[in-house]
Amino acid sequence: MTKIVSILALATVAAFTGVASFAQDVPPHCSSATIEGYYAFRVSGEVFTAAGVVNRDGIALTHFYGNHLLTQVDYVLANGVPVAGPTDANGFHDMETGTYSVNEDCTGEAEIDFPTPPGGTSGAVIKLFFVISDDGRQLNTIVTSLTPPNSTQAVPANIHSDAVRVHNGPR
Repeated sequence: MTKIVSILALATVAAFTGVASFAQDVPPHCSSATIEGYYAFRVSGEVFTAAGVVNRDGIALTHFYGNHLLTQVDYVLANGVPVAGPTDANGFHDMETGTYSVNEDCTGEAEIDFPTPPGGTSGAVIKLFFVISDDGRQLNTIVTSLTPPNSTQAVPANIHSDAVRVHNGPR
């Protein structure tokens, strides 16, 4: 009888271990709606130009609309000096728009298009990859391409950002 109880106990433990392993193996499932809402970003890195390395440091508030569209305001310093561009009443750069896509595995990519500066021919364009974590409450990004204003050629950059969701859904 003791042997039968031991075998049943072992079988029960094995069954639950299999269920726990299965539960851990379920891949994440994300969509563009996963990151719908507002995210506060902390941005830092370097841009490598012909004139030398430009250190970037900044903050951004990005609104992901859940339908592959985004808008953003930011405040960025280049070597400690505020970056030029149109600002809102609070001093943040505004009129930044873009698109994004989210893969089922919670990775994605985005493009942020900046307004054309006065007298310029084109605005800056930043392309980035991101990873969604903590059920959509956090984003981590890395810039994959940075095209400066008035240019068609991307420049090397080493810029990353981390963000947390500050508000869900439309506002």
